[in-house]
Amino acid sequence: MNSKAKLLILTTVTLALSSVTVGTVIAQTKLRNQLKLFINGIGQVRVGMTVSQAAKAAATKLVGDPPNNSCYYVKPQNEPKNLLFMVTKGRISRVDVRQNTQITTLKGAKIGDTEAQIKSLYPGQIKVTPHKYVQGGHYLTFIPKDRANQNYRVVFETDGKRVTQFRSGKLPEVEFVEGCS
Repeated sequence: MNSKAKLLILTTVTLALSSVTVGTVIAQTKLRNQLKLFINGIGQVRVGMTVSQAAKAAATKLVGDPPNNSCYYVKPQNEPKNLLFMVTKGRISRVDVRQNTQITTLKGAKIGDTEAQIKSLYPGQIKVTPHKYVQGGHYLTFIPKDRANQNYRVVFETDGKRVTQFRSGKLPEVEFVEGCS
């Protein structure tokens, strides 16, 4: 085999492997139910990104309310279901998880966990306040000790016994009880 033929084969194999690698990377960054919710985002999506940056990071189209200058929500076009991104001033400010028991926080907290489980996962860092609309319910707010994260929170909503939904993001948006209303 001459050197041109060897180079052609090497180039073809390299391109084929590159395509496989790129496909794998894209598949890994796509939002999935098994992703962990961070204090400042989920998967590759971070608070502070524009919607187009978030869609690119998530490798999925984000659809939802028509954009406006104050506040609106977008969500992944397909999966995962019941995952919403609040957008304020054109940037992702909060991530809401509703009716999805597969998405967890980094510590493993999820919908259906008891209030006691949440408190044990975050000892000494949960502030409990009464729920505005659910009688006997609570907001369990994780307040980070790390100075770098002081402007972020994770808020777990409960029915008084178990987590019904949760969200993370930056202050003040993460504490908006009524979302964009």
